[in-house]
Amino acid sequence: MFKKVLLTLCLATFMSWAQDDFDDDDEGFVSAPAAAQEDDDDGFVSASDGEGSRASMASAGDEEEDFSDAGMSAAQRREMAERKKFEEEQRQDEYANSLRRRDWLRNRLIFQIGMGSRYPIMGETGMGMGLGAGVEYILPFHLAVFGSFGFVPKGTDGDFEDWDLEGGTGYKVGLNYYLFPKNPLHLGVSVSYGTVYFDHDIKPDDSNLRALIKVDGFQFDALITYLSDEWYYLQFSIGMYYAPKLAKTPQNYDLETKTGDESTDNPSFYKLETPVTDNEGNVNMDWEGEWASRVVDPKGMSKTGIVFGIAIGYALPELFPDDTEKRRREREKARARSGVAGR
Repeated sequence: MFKKVLLTLCLATFMSWAQDDFDDDDEGFVSAPAAAQEDDDDGFVSASDGEGSRASMASAGDEEEDFSDAGMSAAQRREMAERKKFEEEQRQDEYANSLRRRDWLRNRLIFQIGMGSRYPIMGETGMGMGLGAGVEYILPFHLAVFGSFGFVPKGTDGDFEDWDLEGGTGYKVGLNYYLFPKNPLHLGVSVSYGTVYFDHDIKPDDSNLRALIKVDGFQFDALITYLSDEWYYLQFSIGMYYAPKLAKTPQNYDLETKTGDESTDNPSFYKLETPVTDNEGNVNMDWEGEWASRVVDPKGMSKTGIVFGIAIGYALPELFPDDTEKRRREREKARARSGVAGR
């Protein structure tokens, strides 16, 4: 009997322990919908609620901005609006300037002054370089047309103080083509026609003036030019001239056989003549049939030669700007009038 009671107590104790463990499991069990709901409550945002959340955040941002502006005066709000407008225009200006930095070699008018072969003449004796001024216009395709006019000043012969060197003027017109438009330092080539070389007569006239000898011809130059979107302009040039009139040296004329050159268009040669007195006492110059150089070089002036020059100038802004550049200039003028740019 005692065994039956003990067995019953053990069984009751076990059932009691089992019931408590089952209740604990029920307390920890959560169904899937309930778990989802609890996650939502802990910060999970479902897809259906995303747009509403973003809308609420945007409205919160607007409310915050309105709240930040609420405590500002009308002058402060006006100043903030002007500042925002200025910053936006600054960004637009940077874009416009970046476009201009891509190509500064279009629609630019340049006024120049310089010395040497392109302005417009270079020579052998005396000053050696002409002084002049020119104008150049760069077309949209980096091709430029230019013209220059200058002079050789009158001076005193360095070897003979009693002799003077005659002065004169010259001209030149031509085409330039520039490379590397994205860099302010541009290489280029040039071809031109005009007064390319000068020298002076070896013998002075009766007034002790050595006459100026000029020749026209073609010239080919290599250019190194500095030009950006600013106004300043600088150019170095070196090249070679070719004067067709100096290409031919006249042959001596044989008076007996009547062969040779009786005339020449080469300005650096002249006829050798001797004075002859006739029966009436008149003195005439008789050509001996020989030619001589008018310059120091016995072969006359060279048909080709190396020349160089230098120039500085003032470059105007682009004459036909695009719409972006027009707006930038208008905004710049407006800021200058309002004084916003100085803030």
